[in-house]
Amino acid sequence: MHAMTIEPGDTATAPVASNREPDAPRARLLGPLELHAGGADRAPTTPKLLQLLAMLLIRPGKTVHVDSLIHELWSDAPPRSARRTLHTYVHHLRRHLDPDGDAGLLVTSPPGFRLDVDPAMVDVSEFQRLHRLGRDLLDEGDNAAAAHAFRTALDLWSGPPLANIHCGPTLAAYTVYLLEHRRNARDLWIEAEIRSGRHREMLGVLRSLTTANPFDETLHGQLIRALGLSGRRSDALAAYHWLRTRLEDELGVEPCAELRELHRELLSEGHPIR
Repeated sequence: MHAMTIEPGDTATAPVASNREPDAPRARLLGPLELHAGGADRAPTTPKLLQLLAMLLIRPGKTVHVDSLIHELWSDAPPRSARRTLHTYVHHLRRHLDPDGDAGLLVTSPPGFRLDVDPAMVDVSEFQRLHRLGRDLLDEGDNAAAAHAFRTALDLWSGPPLANIHCGPTLAAYTVYLLEHRRNARDLWIEAEIRSGRHREMLGVLRSLTTANPFDETLHGQLIRALGLSGRRSDALAAYHWLRTRLEDELGVEPCAELRELHRELLSEGHPIR
């Protein structure tokens, strides 16, 4: 069985289109799957067709091997009729995507099938472009512009990725990758905001995030830094002690080296590292 691997950047390697046609198909994966073409959302509601469409959309414009599709749809227990059933699904999906029979979005491309959608028209591509832009701006020291890029990238999300899909092994792995990418963008956004001097404005956000993610040491470190930079050293020390107690009691570990260093700086009345 041919298992498809998802490489970071698969949907973002192509440059963002500069001359996008207004009626060109557009797809959303950062939330419930949507595919807009011809002025309508063409995403089917039938679970297997939706799952098949998702497999084609995570590699837009590229051929997806038949074996990869079978593995996703039936995991390690495909029926003997899997190939014939897959071709039936493709037939129905093609008719759903192109009811007039003239768009040709879903193409047979041996040894599999291809969805002729510009990668730049998939929201994952735009998210990754903005993520790269934010990192470049952060490296250049343009913290306010970096924060704006990361915030714009995060605003593309409308919920968990592929939220309306029953995911098999490939799509499940892809959603994990996307969620980790989102977490990284979130952490860099907060970092850029703190570096740009908006540490006080971020306290509410960080309090909420650390409550929802009690063992995320990156978020707790950012909260402690923001409190220290805001002149709230006692609150920063209390936040550190709360995390240390939680980690020791529930996981049997101590805070990471970076957090211990922040704690030492607070105790010596130094300023947390920017």
